[in-house]
Amino acid sequence: MKTSRPPAATREAPGRGTADLFETVPLRDQEFQRLSDLIHRKAGIYLRAEKKELLKARLGKILRQRGIRRFSHYYRLVVEDETGAELAALLDAISTNLTQFFRERRHLDFLTGEAIPEILRLRRLDRDRTLRIWSAGCASGEEPFSLVIACLEAKVLPPTWRLEVQATDLSTRVLAQAERGIYDIQKTTPLPRHVLHRYFQKGIGRYDGYVRVKETVRRHVRFLRHNLMEPFPWRDPMDIIFCRNVMIYFDKPTQERTVRRFHACLRPGGFLFVGHSESLIGTDHPYRYVRPTVYRKEPAA
Repeated sequence: MKTSRPPAATREAPGRGTADLFETVPLRDQEFQRLSDLIHRKAGIYLRAEKKELLKARLGKILRQRGIRRFSHYYRLVVEDETGAELAALLDAISTNLTQFFRERRHLDFLTGEAIPEILRLRRLDRDRTLRIWSAGCASGEEPFSLVIACLEAKVLPPTWRLEVQATDLSTRVLAQAERGIYDIQKTTPLPRHVLHRYFQKGIGRYDGYVRVKETVRRHVRFLRHNLMEPFPWRDPMDIIFCRNVMIYFDKPTQERTVRRFHACLRPGGFLFVGHSESLIGTDHPYRYVRPTVYRKEPAA
């Protein structure tokens, strides 16, 4: 099995700092193209030519850590690493993870006021009493926790039903934070005071200035690393999918493939939510438009 150790030719000569060597080696156009093609192939993320300096800056820390001078050597290290660890580190580095609690509140209001009641009506005769939501591209966890809190606050599920949120992301780094469920208290400023008291624990001692999501919320969420370009990691159909501000990084063909795969794993009558900076206009897709950024798979006849 190949390891993550860089080739001998790429390791630093004695007496010279890695940072100094790295600064003297540019990211050539050919190297950028090979790396961007690899990222697109593995993660669906499309990097235009103007993202060259961004990619160089994002990967700089990794090259310094590995003691690698050239991006061509780093590319070879990634593709030859059979463990997948180097690819995961690369994708971690280029992922953008911006999120907040109760982001796009109108989505949450529609979720609890219209989408879930309609799904429960369609499934009233089901023996399976689990409502399944997928937070695709969940970043550091604010979105899936917000979905659970909104459902608990609205008391939208009957006592006999169970809520299950699958929260996935490409980045192992942000998923580690999400699983801890610990946040700077400033991140909770959009939340009403009674919500903060009901669903968060205030930190003390070395955790002063932080809050932790309570177990009453966390028990409904399962975090999992997942690449949207790979097969979906469950068999049960989803009732609702949130994939917000993720597909803006995809080119049009990748967007179309992704939303069609979402459609295949949605239960008839289920809903897809995308970000307010996104739209399926001009995309070949099988959904029914509901309202801006909300789409639905047609219920079974």
